[in-house]
Amino acid sequence: MAELTGRGRVDKRRAILDAAFAVFARDGYAQAGVDVIAAEAGVAKATVYNHFGDKETLLRATFGALAESALERNLAAVERLRESGEELEEVGFLLARCYCDERSRAMRRLLAAEAGRFPDLLDIVQGQVADRVAQALADRLARLSLAGRLRTPDPLLAAEQFLALLTGPAETRSRLGTRDVPDEELRDVAKAAARTFLAAFSDVRRAS
Repeated sequence: MAELTGRGRVDKRRAILDAAFAVFARDGYAQAGVDVIAAEAGVAKATVYNHFGDKETLLRATFGALAESALERNLAAVERLRESGEELEEVGFLLARCYCDERSRAMRRLLAAEAGRFPDLLDIVQGQVADRVAQALADRLARLSLAGRLRTPDPLLAAEQFLALLTGPAETRSRLGTRDVPDEELRDVAKAAARTFLAAFSDVRRAS
């Protein structure tokens, strides 16, 4: 019975976080009502407070949950990069897709709107997602360097530059997160990013 109770608590927490994100993204933090969040989650208003205490804590918990989900998807993409390096373009496409999916775009819009009031939200997104994805990619690029596939004296810097080659054009094409970008366009972005990256970091000694 205790196990079922625990499972139910987890499910309610998940439902509240999902509803909170939908309401925060739609209405903004200031206009978002806890009663509206509770109704969308299918729980009592008191249940929201029992789980999270207040609306500010709920906002931070929402960003934490979004960051955890985004990190999982991004790391799964990075893990596809093997020591041959042949998967770089495909990995770039998957990363761009993560960046441009609906929830990620909504999270960035919400972050832009609320970061002035809650600057620690930037730390959540940067520390829990962006920095860890860059480090994971840097580890893969370091392996490529050891295998003689790339020249990357600073793998982390190289990873940051590859990600910038993806996210910059992707953000432009998404019109600052307001437009759904088709896969065909994201593949073009990934192809150009991989080509530019390899032009800068390919081991010319190996090519010759």
